Amino acid sequence: MVNLVGGYASGGLVHETPVEEFERMFTVNLRPTYLVTQAALPHLVAAGGGAVVCVSSRAALAPFPGAAGYVTAKAAVLAFANAVAVEYRSRHVRCNTVLPSVIDTPANRAAQPNADHSRWVTPEEIAPVVRFLASADSAPTSGATVPVYGRA
Repeated sequence: MVNLVGGYASGGLVHETPVEEFERMFTVNLRPTYLVTQAALPHLVAAGGGAVVCVSSRAALAPFPGAAGYVTAKAAVLAFANAVAVEYRSRHVRCNTVLPSVIDTPANRAAQPNADHSRWVTPEEIAPVVRFLASADSAPTSGATVPVYGRA
């Protein structure tokens, strides 16, 4: 099971960001990951095991200014995935997380037209990493945090 839902919004500095905007990043990033994982886990356990893959962000480990809600929510996704890895290891369910840098999407290009897009990671570069973590080939791996930064 792969959690791909998420989103980004910048705010201002912490003291400038309304709590509603801060909380919205949790609603967009952590809540879907929690709900989908929660629903899938009984099925994975009943099947004798499986894989959960979560998508956090490089920002969870290397924050940048003006995005405290996003950074904190993505760090929470990482912590949640690690909790799942520990809680379900004995039931043969593993949970790993990928941490992309800026993903080269049309929305990100529109939001940052002057950025060096050649340094961003593409969805096509992220997909094989996710596929591996979801596959039986990664069976001995749980609780891993895999950077997928492109050339950033």
